Amino acid sequence: MKRVLIIAYYWPPAGGSGVQRWVKFSKYLPSQGWQPVIYTPLNPEITSVDETLLADIPAETEVIKTKIIEPYSAYRMIMGSKQSTDMKTLMSSKTAATGGEVNPINNDGKLSLKKRLSLFIRGNFFIPDPRVWWVRSSVKFLKQYLREHPVDVIVTTGPPHSMHLIGRGLAKETGLPWIPDFRDPWTKIFYYKHLHLTGWADRKHHRLEQAVLDEATAVLTVTPAVQADYQARTSTPVAMITNGFDTDDFTVDPAPHGDFNVVHTGLFAAAGNPLVFWDILAERCADDEEFRNKLRIRLSGKTDAEIIAAIQERGLGPNLVDNGYVNHEKAVMEQRSADLLLLPLRQEPEYAMILPGKLFEYLAARKTVLGIGQPDGACAKVLDETGAGVMYGWEDAQGMKDALDCAWKAFRGEATPFVPAGIDKYSRKALTVRLAELLDSVRHAE
Repeated sequence: MKRVLIIAYYWPPAGGSGVQRWVKFSKYLPSQGWQPVIYTPLNPEITSVDETLLADIPAETEVIKTKIIEPYSAYRMIMGSKQSTDMKTLMSSKTAATGGEVNPINNDGKLSLKKRLSLFIRGNFFIPDPRVWWVRSSVKFLKQYLREHPVDVIVTTGPPHSMHLIGRGLAKETGLPWIPDFRDPWTKIFYYKHLHLTGWADRKHHRLEQAVLDEATAVLTVTPAVQADYQARTSTPVAMITNGFDTDDFTVDPAPHGDFNVVHTGLFAAAGNPLVFWDILAERCADDEEFRNKLRIRLSGKTDAEIIAAIQERGLGPNLVDNGYVNHEKAVMEQRSADLLLLPLRQEPEYAMILPGKLFEYLAARKTVLGIGQPDGACAKVLDETGAGVMYGWEDAQGMKDALDCAWKAFRGEATPFVPAGIDKYSRKALTVRLAELLDSVRHAE
């Protein structure tokens, strides 16, 4: 069987959509003639744990771990902090109910002096990210490993983009074909402009990004917009395979309930706080006693304290069910029990390029999706093509009211909800077939 080395910072028991992408690929790759070999840190900084993902990893999958040295211990000593300092938490605020953290990236003006200083150090002294100290030792270790355990293709998945530097160095040493998988763009990610980079650091980020694009055998992205952007910047072939959903995760029906559930799963940052929608819910509760008694705003995931406060300030506290962080299995059950799935995007122009991982599981839940964000962005196009819902602008109160009305009428049996169509192409099995084709193409190209 052909072998592919996958270099990934996050791996179970870490949680999150970035973990799910390659766990699910690894689950289905053997059926396509590819044996995954995972290289990941022994001691990564992780913000959430999801043991349920371990069940998706085939028993024959080889997982190699080496110790990583990261600057977080020194940071915590200097800053007097007990918290993780990766990019998803450096610019964070506490959640109200769970004590976890979310990353309101665009609210850097609200950060303390210590946080701003740590962000400056992170952006300018650890390029592309604090995992860069793992690059040299990993290349050395993997070069020796591959002498005795050869593979056919190398894949790196980032962020963190230091994983791509490992792949770049290893490809140079071995001559093996190499595919960097960009789950998010590098210098055009929405938080890049908040890193307070010096001119020197900014140029280095761009040089490294361009080197990865130009030296790879092929490049992989998750959205059409990022694919188009990268293809315009390099002669290397750039492929696109979105995130998706695993049909195996959607086989158990949720328990019956009599509530009208408005559900959000995953990270919920202040930059995506849908204040207009909370106003609409509050107004409807004031005017309709049945709606007020039935409404449940169910949040499952790390939710920013500002969002909890905004809900409570509008008198919706009795309608709020804040589950805090839940594992993937429970998140799916929440999605399937929804009458309206809430999909607010961050109010950042770069977010028009992004397809959130939860979007595809929302499709698989086959419930109405209310999107709030860029009506002409990548996410809006998927909602439109599948008929799963509509993406309304952040201030489009009438559109949100219309979506809420449709969902409420469907809940009462007075209307038919949106039913997504053509979503099979987003199944993890189908996407893995396309990945295997890409792996075969670069293997033969070499």
